Amino acid sequence: MRQLSISLSLMALLQSLPAIAQVPESTSGIPADSIQQVTAVKWMTNFPDGKFYPERLLSRAELASIMVKTFRLDKREAVTKENLTISDVPRSYWAFNDIQTVLKTDIMKGYRGNEFFPNQKMTRAEALAIFAQAYGVFQFPDAAVNEILASHPDEKSIPTWARKAIATVATEGFLNTDAQGNISPLKPVTRGDMAYVLSKYLQRQQQQPETPEVPMIPNSPQSP
Repeated sequence: MRQLSISLSLMALLQSLPAIAQVPESTSGIPADSIQQVTAVKWMTNFPDGKFYPERLLSRAELASIMVKTFRLDKREAVTKENLTISDVPRSYWAFNDIQTVLKTDIMKGYRGNEFFPNQKMTRAEALAIFAQAYGVFQFPDAAVNEILASHPDEKSIPTWARKAIATVATEGFLNTDAQGNISPLKPVTRGDMAYVLSKYLQRQQQQPETPEVPMIPNSPQSP
C-alpha cells in the first residue's frame, strides 16, 4: 500500500507540473516554425488536407513554382521573351507559366530534346544549386570554396558543378545539415529541406534594415 501511495503521489506531482513548450519537428528534424514561416508568406503551401508533408520529395515543377514565388521571377525582364517549346510541359500543365519563367530567366535548365521532366525528383545538390542561382552564386575562388566546405564530413561527395552554389548557401546560413554536419548532397531533396532553406532566407530578408534617409544640411548647395 505504501508503494502504491508513493506512485500515486508522484503521478499527481507530474500532472501538476507545467508542460515544457517545445517547437515540434518533422521526422527529418525540420522545425515546425520553418514550415509555418514559408506557408505564411505562401512560398510553399499545405496540401488540401491541411498537412505539409515535409518528408515528401520535391519535383522539378514544384521547385520551379517555389522559385518564382520566392524571388518574384515573373517580374524579371526576361519573362517577356517568347514562350519556349517544351515537349513534356503542355500549356495545360499546372506549372506551365512557372516552368517557362525559370527557363527564360536561366534559373533552371531543360534537357536535350526540349524536355523539362517536370515530375522528376532532385538531389539536395541540384535543389540547392537552383536556389543559389536565383539568390546569386558568390564567385568564390576555389580555395575559398574548399575552405568553406571543409567543415562538412561529406564535402567530397558534393558534385564539382554544385560546390560554389552550396558554399554560397552555407556562407549565408541557409544550409541544413544533420547532427554531424553532413550536407548529404546526393540524397533526394524533401519539402522539409526546402522549407528550412526558404525560412532562413526569409529571416534574412526580414532583418534587412530600411534604407536610411540622408539628413538635409541647412544652407548647403544643391547637387545637380
